Amino acid sequence: MELIRIPALSDNYIWLLCDENKYCVIIDPAASQPVIDILAANQLIPAAILLTHHHSDHVGGVPRLHEHSPNLPVYGPKETQDKGVTHIVHEHNTIEIGNFSFRVMELPGHTLGHIAFYQAPYLFCGDTLFSGGCGRLFEGTAEQMFSSLDKISSLPNDTLICCAHEYTAANMKFAKAVLPDNQIIHDYYQEILKLRENNQATVPTNLQTEKKINVFLNCHDVDLQKNIGTKPNSMPLSSVFQQLRTYKDRF
Repeated sequence: MELIRIPALSDNYIWLLCDENKYCVIIDPAASQPVIDILAANQLIPAAILLTHHHSDHVGGVPRLHEHSPNLPVYGPKETQDKGVTHIVHEHNTIEIGNFSFRVMELPGHTLGHIAFYQAPYLFCGDTLFSGGCGRLFEGTAEQMFSSLDKISSLPNDTLICCAHEYTAANMKFAKAVLPDNQIIHDYYQEILKLRENNQATVPTNLQTEKKINVFLNCHDVDLQKNIGTKPNSMPLSSVFQQLRTYKDRF
């Protein structure tokens, strides 16, 4: 398999996963033209579109891509049923398309119906987990998002986190503020700044790295709890997460 990352809009990434026969699956097409250009330049054949949630910067390219390939199936959660979806999918569904086989994971939090698509080692997780961060709680609860992140954490450490935005530098700036004495976070932040200075992408990342540098996956950390004003081990981890997410929203 070959993974192609397509920049779109101001900070979105559209993902293509391609097999050896030039068939590809398109994930969260924020816009159509960048995808059409890549398809043409690489002589790729679109096999399906996968949508993680209903926000416009994840579904905006669907109508024109449908015009470009009228029989193209579109898979997504119920909340995308008015965004061009032809197949609504749920937790534990498996999507079989040629050489592709994706497992659907329901990950509420950012939106109530948010899902991800997992074909090892690739996880297309939309706006649930970012490198160094996580999505805002626009519709779901902190408990839902915490549970969704925990579900992702249970995947193999070599899982590639193919998120939909280039937010890593801002996320790591926040992580450094939360855990200023953490050398791993400090060093990773410096690496990310160098990449961004050269206009290089910081994703995909892998789950093993995220477990080390992503504060939202480390709500159990005693120093983190102290630094956000929480008495260590005094509340459920989902409540620590909620306080951390609120802190990030105001950062």
